[in-house]
Amino acid sequence: MFITSRLNPLVRALALVCALYLPSHAQAQAQRVAGVVLDQAGAPVAGAEVSLGNGSRAASSVTTGADGRFSFAVGPGASGTLTVQAQGFAPYRRELRAGSAEGTNLRIVLEPAPVAEQVTVTAMRAETRLSETAASVMVLSARELGTTAAATLDDALRQSPGFSLFRRSGSRTANPTSQGVSLRGVGASGASRAVVLDDGIPISDPFGGWIYWGRVPRESVERVEILRGGASDLYGSAALGGVINILTQRPRATGLSLDASYGNQQTPDASLSASVRLGQWGARLAAEAFETKGYVLVDKDERGRIDRPAGGRHTTLDLMLERAFSDQRRAFLRGAIFDESRQNGSPLQTNETYIRQLSAGLDWGTERWGSFSARLYGGPQVYDQVFTAIAADRNSETLTRRQRVPAQSIGVLSQWSRAAGARAVLVAGFDGREVRGASDELVYGGGRATSLVGAGGRERAFGLFAQNLVRVTSRAILTVGARFDRWRNYDARSTTQRLTPPLTTTVINFPDRTETALSPRASVLLKATASLSFTIAGYRAFRAPTLNELYRAFRVGDVLTLANENLRAERLAGGEAGAILTPFGGRARLRSVFFWSEITRPIANVTLAVTPALITRQRQNLGRTRSRGLELEGETRLTQHWSLSAGYLLTDAVVRRFPANTSLEGLWIPQVPRHQLTFQAQYTNPATVTLGLQGRASGAQFDDDQNLFRLDKYLTLDALVLRRLARNLDMFVAAENLFNQRYEIGRTPVTTLGPPRLIRLGIRLRLGSR
Repeated sequence: MFITSRLNPLVRALALVCALYLPSHAQAQAQRVAGVVLDQAGAPVAGAEVSLGNGSRAASSVTTGADGRFSFAVGPGASGTLTVQAQGFAPYRRELRAGSAEGTNLRIVLEPAPVAEQVTVTAMRAETRLSETAASVMVLSARELGTTAAATLDDALRQSPGFSLFRRSGSRTANPTSQGVSLRGVGASGASRAVVLDDGIPISDPFGGWIYWGRVPRESVERVEILRGGASDLYGSAALGGVINILTQRPRATGLSLDASYGNQQTPDASLSASVRLGQWGARLAAEAFETKGYVLVDKDERGRIDRPAGGRHTTLDLMLERAFSDQRRAFLRGAIFDESRQNGSPLQTNETYIRQLSAGLDWGTERWGSFSARLYGGPQVYDQVFTAIAADRNSETLTRRQRVPAQSIGVLSQWSRAAGARAVLVAGFDGREVRGASDELVYGGGRATSLVGAGGRERAFGLFAQNLVRVTSRAILTVGARFDRWRNYDARSTTQRLTPPLTTTVINFPDRTETALSPRASVLLKATASLSFTIAGYRAFRAPTLNELYRAFRVGDVLTLANENLRAERLAGGEAGAILTPFGGRARLRSVFFWSEITRPIANVTLAVTPALITRQRQNLGRTRSRGLELEGETRLTQHWSLSAGYLLTDAVVRRFPANTSLEGLWIPQVPRHQLTFQAQYTNPATVTLGLQGRASGAQFDDDQNLFRLDKYLTLDALVLRRLARNLDMFVAAENLFNQRYEIGRTPVTTLGPPRLIRLGIRLRLGSR
């Protein structure tokens, strides 16, 4: 009894402490941030990203449901900035205090975002508002890409006037060696004349310069930025026509998105992006599988017994592991695998590609020292192709070459940027790359192997760049920059070993070669009023010949194109002037640009001889070409749900001078039409239905340097209808070439046609935060 009486006061004291402490502690453990996100009309906003962060650690993040509501748990005493972001709306920010109840029943009303307030990082290599750059930049968000009917990324990018691949063809059925990008009429070829990046890392083929568009799973894409005009001052070789930067999603939160469909031409397709976030660690898996049996390329009036559908398949696997130290500091490791195989329209003509790439990166930023980023990437790849000679009646084909092209590349790039006071932003950096590649061929004649031919070499390139963006006044922004590049081709040779008598071997060693390039740029943006700005820019750019152009021959149909180890770099000098109008409080954006560029020593496929069975061409440096024209572009957000956009490009692209063959002077540059028009109408309401209509028109163009093979004008329409079935599930119907317009994409001289109508039925699944 004595002990019990002595303990009772202690027990009562402990009980009192528990009564006071435990409820508050439990409440702290169970603290939540919850509420609803609405538009100005009071309708719920679905798919908005809501996050809470304090700048020292990765933010907690969720996505609103179909009813606009959100809820997530936070740690005890959590405080910081609540941020809400949704497509079509201005960002919303609000400070939440630790221990307060204000975050438990939030009502957030978003305002429509001005069109001009989009942010781009491509044009200046530092975050710059679209309204504050003199460069011609188009930004396509994931929402805009998701409202197109296109099954492949390159077809979706045709919304940008002036974007084209070689021979009007898309990656769905075209040989990869014809997938080089052209912007603003600089001229198309297998090698790309625009730099294509995946999160800042080049994804062009290291040997040939063409693009494998399936390497980036569509569901992982956050947005695509297209910079038109010479950009070698920041991006070096191949940026003659501009830059395309594909920005993918970071693993900011746990979630999954899936897009799967099936269409005619036996076309199954699935694209996946899944991410997991555990504190400061994050992982993202992106994958894609695509296949199509395709269609017969050759016009039915010219087909023979050997003509088959041109189809293909590809699979992509991309895994990223990230460690975030704060909002501005992170490190990541990323590995990717890409496999592709194609049938090119006849029983024997096929090609296959295998690519493996590993990359690592570091982003580190401080208020005092600015932002620093570094990337290291590289890996091997193998490209195989079979070439044949097709009889004039197209009833038989004969094997001519089996080709294997192994290549390895390794690259590094680093960049630093920092605000210099309130008026200037400095950017500087360097990048380097080494490529080794060869073309190993087994040549056939009369149905049997006659020789082994090998050719290849190495290229080592290095570049330094710097740029200063200065706000001269509150209305004038001046940007000046320059880049120096040096590259060396070395260890190059050609070997021919005969397999029939006489059994001889011939080896030709090509001399080492070194070139340099200086690429300056200066631009001014002048804000005449709050809604009207004027721009002017001048620049130089260049493109070094690829190892493919220097050392690899190839054959397409009845056209044999020879390599040329004496090619030199293309050089562009250009300028542009334009106006930007943002009326209706920024709800619309209109841009007009007049541009002029001249390329000296452009590399073109020049015809050497023509026979009924074979056209022989060789890559050569022409004297000078000119591309000038007018670029018009407009977009408006009529309401929260409706948006319209359109673009027009007028291009006058001709050969100015070619002393070696003056008959080409004054002729059109192959594959460049005079007129291009695109337009889009979108209705986006994630809670109910989404509609998208896209149109693309092109004027006539020529398929050859002599302007003998004319490709007529065409117009196609695409449409998409997406319907919400459940909170996280949508169903869609997409139709490309809705009215089945058959248009010419090539004449070699056999006429080949663009793709017929493709209709796909599919689903889109969203779980958690995309």
